[in-house]
Amino acid sequence: MARPLVRYLLEQTDAQLVVAGNDHRRALELIADHPRAQAIELDVEADQPLLRQWVERSSVVVSLLPYVLHPTVGRICVEKGVSLVTTSYVSPAMQALHDQAVARGILLLNEVGLDPGIDHMSAMKTIRTVQDQGGSILAFESYCGGLPAPEAADNPFRYKFSWSPRGVLLAGRNTARYLRQGRVIEIPAQALFQNTWLKNVAGVGDLEVYPNRDAMPYQRLYGLEQAHTVFRGTLRYPGWCETLAVLAAAGLLDDSFRQDLAGKSWRRVWMDKYGLTDDAPASRIAAALQISPEGRVFSSLEWLGLFSSTPVGADSLLDGLTQAMQRRMAYQPGERDMVVLQHDFQVQFDGRTPRHTSARLIDYGVPFGDSSMSRTVGLPAAVAARWIWLKRIRLTGVRIPLDPEIYLPVLSELHRMGIRIVETDENE
Repeated sequence: MARPLVRYLLEQTDAQLVVAGNDHRRALELIADHPRAQAIELDVEADQPLLRQWVERSSVVVSLLPYVLHPTVGRICVEKGVSLVTTSYVSPAMQALHDQAVARGILLLNEVGLDPGIDHMSAMKTIRTVQDQGGSILAFESYCGGLPAPEAADNPFRYKFSWSPRGVLLAGRNTARYLRQGRVIEIPAQALFQNTWLKNVAGVGDLEVYPNRDAMPYQRLYGLEQAHTVFRGTLRYPGWCETLAVLAAAGLLDDSFRQDLAGKSWRRVWMDKYGLTDDAPASRIAAALQISPEGRVFSSLEWLGLFSSTPVGADSLLDGLTQAMQRRMAYQPGERDMVVLQHDFQVQFDGRTPRHTSARLIDYGVPFGDSSMSRTVGLPAAVAARWIWLKRIRLTGVRIPLDPEIYLPVLSELHRMGIRIVETDENE
């Protein structure tokens, strides 16, 4: 995600840019000998005094670290009076910094990537436009997914990783909640992948939907108090949810430390788990998993190596699964990824018949260049950082990009760079 961000800031500003990471070689690659850029080696957890020194010398900080480390950076930004941009969801630890950030007159801007990020900004643009014209939003549904482009969806999962494989799998352990026709629907984590349906996306075709986290706070955040439906969902090619449901039920999303996994093969995991003999055929494992040995799910897991003598190679089942997927589900040189984002609105003006409108983004990666995921996550953060650096955003506190002061310039700049939201009125 950092490469498009670094390139944009060096091309669109005359700022001095410092790229800090715990892998100095990769930081050097990112700056590519640019005269206004410097690469430093920095471990945020191990060397906070050095982090303090660099934050104090900065005008704006962008953190693309794992989300659990953002509050560490945020606390130091508050201490030094420096604004911060992240692309991650606001955690309770980050939200706790709000009053201090306001007192210091700085902005801790989060959720300014793709999802969360572009989804917020494009939704708010439409919602504000409708409300300014005297209309009401009766229903709001948002769908987003990072997928292989159709020609690259060539493995049994029809999925490849354009961001953290572990993060993708961990998201499969989330509970979900949303509003449907005035009724709050709550989905426990263990049932997440059993609550799915198909959605046809123009230009792409049928995709599978499953609920994404808790949508209920967005009824208030987006100003949708009159809406009877507020939903946020994740998009995948059909078949993903059926397979992930089996993996979740079998315990492979468990990241608990397992000393007994040392040197153990995937086949032995199933032998031990289900009390099978060493010479048990694969059909016995399938029966234990309650899947057909002739079906798509079994063939997908077999293709991944989960019934083989390959070592798990990790001290948790989740990390072993992550590594297996990383080995077989990476993008190959020249392959494109695809980002699909769609908002569906039911809009009403003056008590008339409700109208259905949509806002859609379909974006593709560049063969042998930046992925769509890296552009749609990194560039919104870069634009926001530039706008803060130029002092054109003067908001303070812990925020997400729901204010026109943030989303209008960011969306405009993304449009200029080819990341475009297409709005359609289905009644026309």
